[in-house]
Amino acid sequence: MKLKLDENVDLRVVTFLRLAGHDVETVPNQGLTSAPDVELINVCRQEERCLVTADRGFGNRMRFNPSEYAGIVVIRLTSRANFTEWREAIETLILGLEQAEVFGKLWIIRQGTIQEYQPTEPEETES
Repeated sequence: MKLKLDENVDLRVVTFLRLAGHDVETVPNQGLTSAPDVELINVCRQEERCLVTADRGFGNRMRFNPSEYAGIVVIRLTSRANFTEWREAIETLILGLEQAEVFGKLWIIRQGTIQEYQPTEPEETES
């Protein structure tokens, strides 16, 4: 899976993701630090990369409809999360990616669980 780690993700977890076989790029490495959210998500769309972030704003499906992207993963940790907590969250992500497809979906990772949200499809009416 092609992933982009936001600047608010502990970048020491890159190694775990790469060892699991994922193609990982980071916001700081690409010079996108402090880029507006819309610019960042558009770069992810162009590169067909799933965004991995701690920015809860990306969990707003009205603003960032998951169906338009290669996936959005929001990791919910405390503001003072330590490396062990980050590693556990990334291990949850790795396991999730082995079991399911994130493309076009929003995943919220919190306390070892993944909540999956899909965009709401318009209901078809019978004619």
